[in-house]
Amino acid sequence: MLSLSNLESTSKRRKRIGRGGDKGGTSGKGHKGQKARSGVSGELKGWFDGGQMGLARRLPKRGFSNNRFKKEFIIVNLQDLENKFSAGDTVDLKSLVKKGLIKAHGKVLIKILGFGALSKSLIVVADKLSKSAKEQIEKAGGKVELVREA
Repeated sequence: MLSLSNLESTSKRRKRIGRGGDKGGTSGKGHKGQKARSGVSGELKGWFDGGQMGLARRLPKRGFSNNRFKKEFIIVNLQDLENKFSAGDTVDLKSLVKKGLIKAHGKVLIKILGFGALSKSLIVVADKLSKSAKEQIEKAGGKVELVREA
């Protein structure tokens, strides 16, 4: 006789995977492992090292970077000044940008090098000059003014 105490289920019991049991040594969900556990969804990230200390932390730190105080100079040669400027001109940041010799972005430091020959007297205003450039400018009758940083 059928009563509430002896009802039979009309649906099949759900198979619980990955619990062990009598379905073989590995018993579902691959050979278990992290991806078989709850809470892990889909693929692991490419940088994941399986729970051990990451590669970036295992490798030793080497060297020292002092870029905070690094000064980069834009190089201009005397040959360029000879080609672009006429006698008596003032060579400074604005005139160099105007003539297209340099592109100024933010704070720019200029260094004049002595490559080439200079036959015109120019007034050169720069942050740094090589010894040979200074000699050639003064030899041609020009003047050199160094810009001091504040």
